[in-house]
Order: sequence, then structure tokens, then C-alpha cells
Amino acid sequence: MSYYDRLIFELSKSGRRGAYVPCGTGKAPVPFGNGSGIWRKQAPALPEVSEPDVVRHYTRLSQLNFGVDSGFYPLGSCTMKYNPKICDALPSLFADLHPLQDEETVAGARELLSRTGRFLSAVTGMKHFTFSPCAGAHGELTGLMIMRRFHEMRGDTARTRILVPDSAHGTNPASAALCGLEPVTVPSGPDGLVDPEAVKPLLGPDIAGIMLTNPNTLGLFEKRIGEIASLVHGCGGLLYYDGANLNPLVGVLRPGDMGFDILHVNLHKTFATPHGGGGPGSGPVGVCAALKPALDAVDGKVSAFHGNFGVVVRAYAYLLMLGREHVKELGPFSTLSANYIKESLRDKYKLPIDSVCKHEFVFDGLLDDGGREGVPGATTLDVAKRLLDYGFHAPTIYFPLLFHQSMMIEPTETESLETLDEFIAVMRRIAEEAASDPALLKSAPHHTPVSRPDETEAARHPVLKYSPDK
Repeated sequence: MSYYDRLIFELSKSGRRGAYVPCGTGKAPVPFGNGSGIWRKQAPALPEVSEPDVVRHYTRLSQLNFGVDSGFYPLGSCTMKYNPKICDALPSLFADLHPLQDEETVAGARELLSRTGRFLSAVTGMKHFTFSPCAGAHGELTGLMIMRRFHEMRGDTARTRILVPDSAHGTNPASAALCGLEPVTVPSGPDGLVDPEAVKPLLGPDIAGIMLTNPNTLGLFEKRIGEIASLVHGCGGLLYYDGANLNPLVGVLRPGDMGFDILHVNLHKTFATPHGGGGPGSGPVGVCAALKPALDAVDGKVSAFHGNFGVVVRAYAYLLMLGREHVKELGPFSTLSANYIKESLRDKYKLPIDSVCKHEFVFDGLLDDGGREGVPGATTLDVAKRLLDYGFHAPTIYFPLLFHQSMMIEPTETESLETLDEFIAVMRRIAEEAASDPALLKSAPHHTPVSRPDETEAARHPVLKYSPDK
């Protein structure tokens, strides 16, 4: 271990100090607080280090983080794409705003919200939007609350069940349950799509609607969406669009034109907010004209004020930058990137559904040199770990649950051809390593600060603080 690989506690030397600010009066520093009862019984066990060591410690930590600014991040179903830095800078223009200011002092912010809503309406085909939800799943919950409220306002209180395909994001059934709706699973067909014939026997007067993302979690377009919409509408239900996979449709096709009544948009995936790390997020919800009264009844009850306003500023800036002409390039380029990688690797990795994909696709493990399924001793997890040695973040693995060795890859539209080619070359090299030396993959990664811990032990018994005795 080098000197700079040590923890800051291990660099500590008794009596060492960083910056020192004298009181200036010659007297003892004024104590914090107003009584001795607040003082600690013992001094906190903080490391005693110099200022350079502190700076190097935090700089080193920042360099250990992997992000889309430092490398290719093909995380399926999450659209981890590079976003222009100007979109990060512009929210600072509104940094001094306070949500309790008088309305006449925030006219510009209100106008920005209104304009962003109109932009999103143009992109999605929805008529009205609320920006209250603070995340995608929060948007799902809000949309389902609107759905329930719509039925209640019509006196149709028996609709307590909702259809959810087995390929859906896990937040779909969770949001439905939280909203008091019982999820009913719709099985996917052999082609990975929802078959209207599988929907028909599930319909009835107790169905509130169906939750769909299109393209679905396999990256496949639900081409029979018109039939599904007719069936669900025919039984009195509504269509909810999970906007997690909106990216490949932007400028190409609008959910509203497919028959959807409600949707949420993940601004932090599709419209220029860094995704991941727990936030910030934004999940504005849009509805068709008929659901405006239900939206008004729910709006303002899911979060304070207008949600994460800074995220909306980023989305507004991004849409202004692209304009009507270039926004149409998002979908086609993300689709082109995904199909390019898929076709370049199909001889090394099992393609469970052989079809043109949209923004993402799923492999189901490795193929051996003869094109047969599986490589003894090498799994999807091993491929993901080995990718880290080559400087790439691993794609989503073991999701969706439809396949045993799922590897979900989403390159997005922001990556260059050279980056895609390098990723393809590395994936092919790893497949060759798996066939010739699977032990190499089993012990990967070899060049990261932490190699391969016992993940079950780490999840169940995480070590969250430094202990000098260990």
C-alpha cells in the first residue's frame, strides 16, 4: 500500500494541525453554546493531519468515483448520458430564490415552469403538467393517484387493480401497492412484448388501468400498443406511461399519440440532469385534457412547492439548446448506437430475443467459440467485474429478471463512434478471456482500489466507520 492509499486516519500524527485561525484578542477563544452541559465528555476521535493531506484525501476520494464525466457508463434502463455543463451552470441564476417569496417577485421562475411544461407537452403529447414530483418513482405514485382520483370523481370506486407487465421496472408494482392498487402481472410473450391476448382475460370492471413503458425494459417497442390501448380503454381503464425509456422516442413518437392518458418524465435521465448518486431528480407528470380535474385535485399534495426547481431549469436549457430541429436527433441516435453494439457482439454474447432494439438491449450471458450458450466458469457478473479493469463502468446485470444471465446495455446518443468501438473491442476481448482463462475473470477486477469483496457479507454487515482495532 502506498502512502497515498492510506485512510486519513492512518495518516494522523498527534499534535499535527492544518490551518490555524487565532482569536485576535489575546484571550481564550469564545466557547460555542451557552453552558457546560453541551460539551462532549470526550474529544471526537478526529484525524490530526496537515492541510495538504486533507486536500489530497478529498481529491483522491473524488477521483475514485466513476461518473459519466470520467468514462463510458452504459447502464441499461437508466440513460446515464453526458449532459452539457451549461445546463449545470444556469440553475445558479435562481439560487437566491425562496419558495415563500411573494408571487410577484418570482415571475421569471413561474414563466420558466410554464414554458417547460409547454415543451414537454410538445414532446409527449400530454396537455397539462405538474412539476411537484421529486423523482421518477415519485412521479409514478403521483400519476397513479391521479388515476385513482379520476375514477373516484366518476363514482367508479371498484377499480382497485392495475395491470403491470412482468418486464416492468420494479418501481411500477411498488408504486401501485403504495397507492392502494393491487398489481396484476401481465406475462410477456416469447418475443418479449405484451400480447393483447394475454391482456384480455385480465380485464374487468375492477381494472383501473395498465402501466407500460414503451419501448419496454428489454429495449423493444411494444408495436401492438394501439390494440392494448383499445382493450384497456374499452373496459374503462386508463393507460399510464412510465417515462424511464422516453429517451429513444423524443422527437420521433409521442406517448399521447399511442393512447396513453398519464405519464411521468424522468428529467434526470432524458433532459440534462446528472443521473445517479441519489439525486437530484424530477418526475413531472403530464395528463391528457380529460384528466385535468383529477390532476388539480392531486397537485400540491405530493411535495412542497414545485419539486426540484433546479432540475427543471436544466431541462429547459437543454431543450432550448436542441431546439425543434435537433431534439429530433435524440431518439434515432440512441437507437442507432444500441443496435450497432448489439450487432457487433452477437457472436460472442447470447441474444435472447433477435430483434431490432431501441435505446437498449439485453444479452443473456456468453457464447463459447462455437457459438454455443454459456462458457464454463464464467458468468455475467464476471464480465461486469472484468470491464472495470478496462476503465468502463459495467452495464446493468441480472435485470430484467426474464433471463438468468441478463446484461442490459444502453449506450445513449451522446457517445462517439470511437468510444462505442473501444467498448465493443473490450467486450470481445473479455469473451475471449472467458473462454481461455476463466480464472482471470473470477478474480477481477485487478486494478481497482477494492477488488471483489463478499457482496452478500458487505450488504448484510457493512463496515461504515473506521475502527483502529481492525
